[in-house]
Amino acid sequence: MSEIQSGAIRTPGIDVMDYDRSTVTPGIVHLGIGAFHRAHMAAYVDSLLARTPDWGIVGASLRRPDTREALEPQDFLYTLAVRDTSGTKPRIIGSILDVLDANTQRAELIETMASPAIRIVSLTVTEKGYCHDPSTGELDQKHPDIVHDLAHPEAPISAPGIIVAALELRRQRGLAPFTVMSCDNLPSNGRTAGRIVRRLAELMDGGAGLAGYVQTVSFPSTMIDRIVPATTDADRAIVADITGLEDAWPIMTEPFTQWVIEDDFPAGRPPFETVGAELVEDVEPFELMKLRMLNGSHSSMAYLGYLSGYQYVNEAIADPGIHQLIHGLMTEEAMPTLPMPRATLEAYRDQLLARFANPALKHRTWQIAMDGTQKLPQRLLGTIRDRLAAAQPFPRLALGVAAWMRYVTGIDEAGRPIDVKDPMAVRLREIADGAGRDPVKLANGLLAVTEVFGTDLPQVAVFRDTVTNHLKSLLENGAREAVRRLT
Repeated sequence: MSEIQSGAIRTPGIDVMDYDRSTVTPGIVHLGIGAFHRAHMAAYVDSLLARTPDWGIVGASLRRPDTREALEPQDFLYTLAVRDTSGTKPRIIGSILDVLDANTQRAELIETMASPAIRIVSLTVTEKGYCHDPSTGELDQKHPDIVHDLAHPEAPISAPGIIVAALELRRQRGLAPFTVMSCDNLPSNGRTAGRIVRRLAELMDGGAGLAGYVQTVSFPSTMIDRIVPATTDADRAIVADITGLEDAWPIMTEPFTQWVIEDDFPAGRPPFETVGAELVEDVEPFELMKLRMLNGSHSSMAYLGYLSGYQYVNEAIADPGIHQLIHGLMTEEAMPTLPMPRATLEAYRDQLLARFANPALKHRTWQIAMDGTQKLPQRLLGTIRDRLAAAQPFPRLALGVAAWMRYVTGIDEAGRPIDVKDPMAVRLREIADGAGRDPVKLANGLLAVTEVFGTDLPQVAVFRDTVTNHLKSLLENGAREAVRRLT
C-alpha cells in the first residue's frame, strides 16, 4: 500500500486521500493505536488534512508491537472498510504518520509528546488502561503499573505515567502543556482522566512544581459511537479482493459514526466540526446515553448471547427473547435515567437495534465480553444505582449482571471452557471454583469484589436478591430459558 499517495491511484469504488501526504506534519499523539481509534478518530482527522495538514497523528502501542509491525511496511496506510447489507466500501486512511512501540521506543515517544508541535494527546487504552478503581474512578495506587511508575518515573509503562513524564519534560522546557483527550468508554472520561493524571503528578512531584503545572492541563470529555469488530483473516482476504492491495491490518466497521467533543482546547485543535463532529459545552448527556443504552445492551447481549450459543451480536439480537429483553432494557430501565428528550432516546434505541442486527458486521459476543470487571460499573451498575434511588425495578439489568457472573465461571452450558479475558480473571475463577454451582455462594463471592460493585450495592437486599435469583435461573435453566422466563 505504500505506493498510494494523493492522485497516485484512483480505483473505482475506493476512496483515496485527497491531500498530499508528504506535506502532513504531526499535531496529535494517540496512545492506544488500536482498531477503535483507526475506525473513528483517525478517519475524522484524515478528512480534514486537505485543509489543515499540521494535524497528522503519531500513534503509540503501549503493550504490543503488532500494530507497528503490521503498518510500518505499508507506510502506516490502511484500509477502513465500511460494511452493511449493500456491501463493503473501502477507504484508504493516511492520517497516521508513524506508530511507536512504547516498550522499545519509550524515550522517543515521550520526546515526541514533548515537541511544541504536539497540541493534543488522545487515548483509547480501554477502561483498564487508566489504572483506576472502576467503582470510584480514582487512581489505583496499588496497581502494578502505577507502583512501577512511582518507582521509575523516568521509564513509565502506564498511560497516565507516560502522560505525566511528557508533561514534566514540557514543564522543564518552558512549553505550554498539550490537551489530553480521552476517547474511552468511561463516565465523564475527561474528568476521570484528569483526576487520575493529576493525582499521579502529585505523587511524583517532589516539590518541583509538576503538580501545579498539570493542574493547568485541559481534559475535555468526548463520546464516540461506532461499532468496530476485530479484524479476521477472512476480512483481510475480502479487502484484498476488493482493492487489489495487500493490507496486513484493515479495519472493519459500520456506516454509523458519531463523535461528541467538549470544546476545551487551550493549545488549539483541528476544525473537527467541519468533518461531522459535534462540539458542545457538556458531553455528559451523550456519554450517559451511549454507556447505558449501547454499551449496557452490548454487555448484556454479549454474556447472554455467548451462553446461548450465539457467536455474533446479529445472531443474538435475532433471537426473539433477547431482542425483547434488550428493547425493554433500553426503554423501561435505561431511558428513564437519562436527561435527553424521550423522542431522541426512542430514535437512538431504534437505530441501535438496527445496528445490532447488521449481518455484515461480524461482532463477536466473546470480544464484547472481555474486561467485564472494568465495564460493568459504568455500563450496568450506574443505571441500577439510579433505578434504586428512584425505587424503580431493574430486572433486565440484573439479568445482565447475573449473566456476567455465570460467564466468568469459565465453563459454558455444554461444559466447555470459556476463555475469560479480564484483568481479574484468576481471582474471579477462584471465587467461582469455591462456590461451585451454588448461586448464593457464587453471587456473594462476586459481589464482594469491591473494585466492581463498591461497598454500597452488596448491602442492598433487593439488588443482591434480584441478581441471585437470576443467577439461579441461569445455572438451572440455561440462558435462553432464563431470558424467556423474564420476557
